[in-house]
Amino acid sequence: MTLKRLFDLAIALPAALILALPIALVALAVRLTSPGPALYWSDRVGRHSRIFRMPKFRSMRIDTPAVATHLLENPAQWLTPIGPFLRKSSLDELPQLWSILRGDMSFVGPRPALFNQDDLIALRTEAGVHELVPGLTGWAQVNGRDEIPIPQKVALDAEYLRRQSLAFDLRILWLTAVKVLRSDGVSH
Repeated sequence: MTLKRLFDLAIALPAALILALPIALVALAVRLTSPGPALYWSDRVGRHSRIFRMPKFRSMRIDTPAVATHLLENPAQWLTPIGPFLRKSSLDELPQLWSILRGDMSFVGPRPALFNQDDLIALRTEAGVHELVPGLTGWAQVNGRDEIPIPQKVALDAEYLRRQSLAFDLRILWLTAVKVLRSDGVSH
């Protein structure tokens, strides 16, 4: 087991216990404000381009097309009543603790692509980024999140591949906390 995996488990296990009540409350809020399940499971591309199922709290209606949000003509029309709040606060990401505990994800790495984001997947494969375990947050997220174009995201992911270390991960986690508290970089 790598140091990175041990770090993930050492943080994810207590976080899951501490956040159990808030997670239950968010799940209840999702269920009470829109029809459908509290969780949305999406097929994502993981390490070595392997597909895995990643949970998020559902911030969009159940009839939303399964594409990246930026590809929707009017993303706001698909949001649930509490969807904007879940996204701006990043509370929709809490169920990904499950993916971290399973080993499908890490706290830090490139954000996992949707199974149908062929352009992103191809560029990441070309840059060797597909060898990394995807993350809850990453270098691209703290440098623009939804606001930067795919080639720039991949360049930042490739930079993370070259620079990865526990110290760099801690820096990214710190920057993520600051960004989340400010709701920086969330476009919908």
